[in-house]
Amino acid sequence: MSIPKTDQFPDDPEDLSPARRRRAERGLVPEDLISVAEDIESLAHSTIPSFDFFLFSLLAGAIITASILADSPALLVLGALAAPPLTPFIGISLGTATGSLKFFSQRFIGSLVASGFIFLVGILGGYATFVLKTPGIQFLIYNARVSWAHLVLLIAGTVFSVISIKRQQQIPILPSVALAYELYVPLAIAGFGFGSGQPHLWPDGLVVFGIHLAVMAITGTIVFVLMGIKPLNFIGYTLGSVITILGIVLVIGLSSAGAVVGGKIAMPTLVPTATQTATPVPPTLTPTNTPIPPTPSPSPTVPTATATPQPTATSSVTPKPTPFFAEIAAPENDAVDFPGASIRSGPSHQSLWLTSLLNGVMIEILNPSPSYDEAGGSWLNVRFINADGNEQDGWIRENLILISTPQPDW
Repeated sequence: MSIPKTDQFPDDPEDLSPARRRRAERGLVPEDLISVAEDIESLAHSTIPSFDFFLFSLLAGAIITASILADSPALLVLGALAAPPLTPFIGISLGTATGSLKFFSQRFIGSLVASGFIFLVGILGGYATFVLKTPGIQFLIYNARVSWAHLVLLIAGTVFSVISIKRQQQIPILPSVALAYELYVPLAIAGFGFGSGQPHLWPDGLVVFGIHLAVMAITGTIVFVLMGIKPLNFIGYTLGSVITILGIVLVIGLSSAGAVVGGKIAMPTLVPTATQTATPVPPTLTPTNTPIPPTPSPSPTVPTATATPQPTATSSVTPKPTPFFAEIAAPENDAVDFPGASIRSGPSHQSLWLTSLLNGVMIEILNPSPSYDEAGGSWLNVRFINADGNEQDGWIRENLILISTPQPDW
């Protein structure tokens, strides 16, 4: 029985035949790939999605959805802490770097299944708003838009995760929390918007999730390549390049999808309408005639009577004051988590704080004449809708609003 011959990969390039040495010098892929293949195999094993990965992803989605219902940032961080290490998501970058379509598709499908659990739990939380009668979310809605702060946190978490998994075969807690926060939170908000019937919230959350996933995959691929993980054959180079280019196109395309980037989302703009009720009173005309007696004179004259009417017209119109509306337009600062304005019980910063309203919320100006505090700041008396859905009066700084021109609905 003959034993089939196998190709040998000598460690010393000088032991190669002249033809193979020239081919190795001209080719993109080195001849000695044994150590590279073993390294890739070890990394691939650490990125396999396990049952615990799906279970704890489901738990994290439940906690994040509860934080959305309670509008609590503290619970939001707890949900990210409960998320498992997102090694299958890092496996997407590893599959792109190695150029293996099978490896890429397995990790990508596993990541999408876990993401589907998050989205489904968010939908159930959105349906719960109809039963619990919870007020609209205010703070957490800003996690469903793209901002430089979120992108920096995502890129930093991806870089540290790739370096750690390359050297230690695992992801530390802080980079894992950063990835979970930037991937799972917008996805849960999207599901919440879909379940609660908010037409602008759920597509924006999905767009943000797609952008973050593409940025993570591209960043991880670059870091893997810089650390020496490369395709095992020429086709792998081509496949990895195609996947990377598609990811870049996805980022650019979704980034220009609308007002998700640096804009207000899921907050419909109210159109103020003006109604004017006038009850006219018909004028009263009272004429008075004052006859002038004839004056005797030596010569006969024809007496004349001159009537001088003195009309007194009085018109009384009692119109209802035209309502003025304004929009909260406080200056936005990336360092501030709450872009909005505070409402107080009086025209002063020392007055009792009532609530805070986000930029874009419409309020009614009760008196266009401002009041001034001790520092010379001007305040306006306004009316707004509080968290219970009732009207409430308060005071706001005049420089934090943008007055809208009322449009009559005739």
